[in-house]
Amino acid sequence: MKKIFIITFAMLLGATFIFNSCKKSVEKIYVSPAIVHIANPISDTTTGGTLAGTMLAGHTYNISRDITINPGDTLWLQSGVTVCLSGAVSVIVKGALISLGTQAFPNWFTVCNVSKVNTISQSENPGTDPAYHGYWTGINCDTSCTLLVLKWTHIEFGGASFPVTENFVGGTQGKTSYCILFQNPNGDFIMEDSWLYGALDDAVRVQNGRLSVMRSTFEKAGSTGGDCINVKSGSVGDMAYNLFVGTATDGTKASNKGGIAPECNINMYNNTYIDGGYRQAAIGRGGDINYEQGAEGMAYNNLIVNCKFGFRIVGNPTFADTLNMHYGYNYGYGDSASVVEQMYPTGYVTELYAYVVPVPSHTGATYDPVNGTPAYNDDSLAGKNNPMFVNFPLPEPGIVHLYDISYVTPGTLAPFTTTNANSYDFHLMSNSPALGIGYTNFSPLNLISSGVKATSYAPVLTLPNKDMGCYPSDGSGNQH
Repeated sequence: MKKIFIITFAMLLGATFIFNSCKKSVEKIYVSPAIVHIANPISDTTTGGTLAGTMLAGHTYNISRDITINPGDTLWLQSGVTVCLSGAVSVIVKGALISLGTQAFPNWFTVCNVSKVNTISQSENPGTDPAYHGYWTGINCDTSCTLLVLKWTHIEFGGASFPVTENFVGGTQGKTSYCILFQNPNGDFIMEDSWLYGALDDAVRVQNGRLSVMRSTFEKAGSTGGDCINVKSGSVGDMAYNLFVGTATDGTKASNKGGIAPECNINMYNNTYIDGGYRQAAIGRGGDINYEQGAEGMAYNNLIVNCKFGFRIVGNPTFADTLNMHYGYNYGYGDSASVVEQMYPTGYVTELYAYVVPVPSHTGATYDPVNGTPAYNDDSLAGKNNPMFVNFPLPEPGIVHLYDISYVTPGTLAPFTTTNANSYDFHLMSNSPALGIGYTNFSPLNLISSGVKATSYAPVLTLPNKDMGCYPSDGSGNQH
């Protein structure tokens, strides 16, 4: 089987939209944090329990019971820390959790005796892939949690059902967990340069809170349903330069469901979405970008490749806040007619200017959002507008049905043969048509609290780039 990558399509913005100006210089996206020194070093003999202090650089912690961080307490991870979780244990954060891995020495929350499966034979049955098993119940931030920081940190194999009712809001016995849950509208969630692999439902659920998710990689999120990043009312922030591979439903989703102020407002820019939506059976759902139920935001310069359905702006009866939606300059590609015919999912109100590629005038557009008529039905677009990755073949060789594709970790086994060990490179070739056609006259929301911005673990923003997707040619984006 093969691994497919989805690329969001960049589009022209209407002249009536007003945007904040931003400087066009490129900000450095990686600053190696100093090793954290805290008065309470935590022994690597601990098996869990109530913890506060510092997990030490280079140590491995074997955790077999819940970790609880009480209100007012902080658990720090220096770089190169491995947390091995066994059994359906939770990391319950009532105070703050700060994981400061580095590019050279990342941190891990994982199941150390489980291996990833990247072989073709696993691709058609999520039930046999350990990515969808759910070995532990994730990092669960209670409503009192003020801060969750994950930098250069791997989160793997989460999503188990809670075996008992846990001591935090949402930890109900029998409920499927998320890999990461954040739910304080006055708290801050920062996830940068990190990796999330495997989930049964949503990989990341932000029930409410301020967030900045930058330059991270999400793979195999959701078994037969679930989004990579699903945010609700009271959530505001940025999702940029992330790579989404093989999600069950959406890569990035914003919904104002829940009625908590402020209105859900999310900027999604310069992300790359690859092969999303094929494990989700629902019609019109699955693949890349989704705004619904009163959510607002901006979405530009995204690269969407071979997703089951395209850019989704929901209309009646659960309208997105279309009066405050600004999007365009996105880039779309599909190997097959079934993909290109759903770049504007049937029945939704996504405007034709959502994409700069394919050019709307080339699609034979007949879009009627009231009656749900597809935007176009142009089989000739299949396989056209190849964004030209440095090392990944498009169209996919040997693929008969896109739902047959396996999702292989970038840099490991290539999908088109069990013996090919080539390393993929999803940067764009120097002559790619996806270079230099984006829109940069807007700014990140950058709404993380000023107190956190003043610390050594402050979010490091990468500004919008005119190149499509998460790997711009100037090297400022995703570093994975």
